[in-house]
Amino acid sequence: MRINKYIASCGVASRRKAEEIILERRVKVNGKIVEELSFNVDEKNDLVEIDEKKIGLNKNYIYIVLNKPEGYITTVKDQFDRPSVLDLVTDISERIYPIGRLDYETSGLLILTNDGDLTYKLTHPKHEVAKTYVARVKGIPSAEKMKQFEDGLYIEDYKTAPAKIRIIDKNEEKNYSICEIKIHEGRNRQVRKMCKAIDHPVQRLKRAAMGKITLKGTEIGKYRHLTTEEIEYLKAIK
Repeated sequence: MRINKYIASCGVASRRKAEEIILERRVKVNGKIVEELSFNVDEKNDLVEIDEKKIGLNKNYIYIVLNKPEGYITTVKDQFDRPSVLDLVTDISERIYPIGRLDYETSGLLILTNDGDLTYKLTHPKHEVAKTYVARVKGIPSAEKMKQFEDGLYIEDYKTAPAKIRIIDKNEEKNYSICEIKIHEGRNRQVRKMCKAIDHPVQRLKRAAMGKITLKGTEIGKYRHLTTEEIEYLKAIK
């Protein structure tokens, strides 16, 4: 098994993060530092360590969906010592991490797991898993602006993939509207950048669904375990 896949399967980190850990020379196999991403591990016989701590294949997979509040980061820690979403799931002993990210100001659905293979699959660009957001934006987008949004917008050095947007509520007096937005990509702050590009900046943003997975009434700051059917659905995504 490739070393990055092995690390992910052990529930330590996603495959991408595992590659960073390897290149940082933090991984040892049978006492020797490994820094080749193509290195293969014998999962039955090799001793694998990260930061001098032994790791092994995880048999107890955890899958939860968290209703993330605003004001939490989705990384373990950052330079500003802001609270992390992991602070909200301290009663789970297994080491879990988010599938994808939500920015500090954004609330809503976040899936966390220790299943590295599933994380890799759902964050890989070739798997077009729709993400549904509810955004309060300044002003009321015109049909022309929404058509531009749906056709793709040039942001920084790339053009966004086709997306969907519809107005589900509006307040002309206070000059804002509530929009449902669906995208397949997961670039950094993409929804915010797309809304700004059509001159309707985001005021509040919440992710409501990832594919068919929803919050199902989960309160802000709380989480629930995915059902067997939901897990099977995610694993079946091609």
